[in-house]
Amino acid sequence: MVPITAKRPLVLAVDDIETNLMILEEILKDDYTVITARDGVEALETLKKSEVLPKIILLDIVMPKMNGYQLMEILKADGNYSKIPVIVITSSNNEEVVALQTGAKDFIPKPFQPEIVHLRVKIQIELKNYSDSLEVMVAEKTAEATMTLDNALQGLANVIEHRDLESGSHVKRTQLYIGALVRHLIGTGSLYAEELKALHPGTIEKAMALHDVGKIAIPDRILLKPGKLDPDEYEIMKTHAIRGKEIIGELGDINSSIYLKHCQDICYGHHERWDGKGYPRCLRGTEIPLSARLASLADVYDALVCVRVYKKAFSYGEAIRIITEGRGTQFDPVLTDALAAIHDQFREIAIHNT
Repeated sequence: MVPITAKRPLVLAVDDIETNLMILEEILKDDYTVITARDGVEALETLKKSEVLPKIILLDIVMPKMNGYQLMEILKADGNYSKIPVIVITSSNNEEVVALQTGAKDFIPKPFQPEIVHLRVKIQIELKNYSDSLEVMVAEKTAEATMTLDNALQGLANVIEHRDLESGSHVKRTQLYIGALVRHLIGTGSLYAEELKALHPGTIEKAMALHDVGKIAIPDRILLKPGKLDPDEYEIMKTHAIRGKEIIGELGDINSSIYLKHCQDICYGHHERWDGKGYPRCLRGTEIPLSARLASLADVYDALVCVRVYKKAFSYGEAIRIITEGRGTQFDPVLTDALAAIHDQFREIAIHNT
């Protein structure tokens, strides 16, 4: 089945409790066309009969005949449905990690809060629309398509800004940090100079805009929590690296676009550590893509010197001290030395881009 555009985005809600379906329809009826199913089997039948594919599926987990996880596995294996984003709806907070690891793009808790339902659905549909249009543009491979692709990816970065109150300025600063680091590393003939030249360093800087795109899938109560995350919350937060990789993978052919390759490497690798104690893959040393090692330094520096919902800002000197203490453990030694050498540039970027 080939998706076609409907006047109103189509939402498929799957839940075995009629009251829940009625509530979702009431919440979404002004902006979306909502169709419903009462279990996984009925959902598959509804998809097969539908002339228009839904933009999103809201899926309960505990249902008769076929539960939500079983349905997600079937959807992932079917090329007609594999790219439809799924938001899991359930009353159990214990399902969050499993749901995200299984392939859900987001999580809506019961009882439903209308504002949360609207926000999560809106964000995932916007992301799906970007993904659909970007696939076409990447395939066309024209100069005009490339320009439009850049604009569309910037739009995607703006979607992130709606989820994370720090993302707008944070993204800009981290791009500038990477640009400064790369220029220094190439200009001084460092160990990585030739490798960086071959990697199109300007493209690495551009790709940094999407380093936290996976946070779209992190619940607000965790993303914006004004304090330390508990162990379960931290496990959910860590999934943003995997979610980011998957989102970038949906935007086009990674192997034919160095831009998308850098985007994916950065999303997936900027929380790895030089000593192998990072996540999600526990990569060590140069197993971590160079673009991701650059992104890690830029991201951590900015997190240290800026106020966040969970911490006060460190001084610029204290930030450099903390980062240099991580030389050879958390961070690549060559990149750490480069940052220390141009820390004044980093400070100026932070001051003038708040």
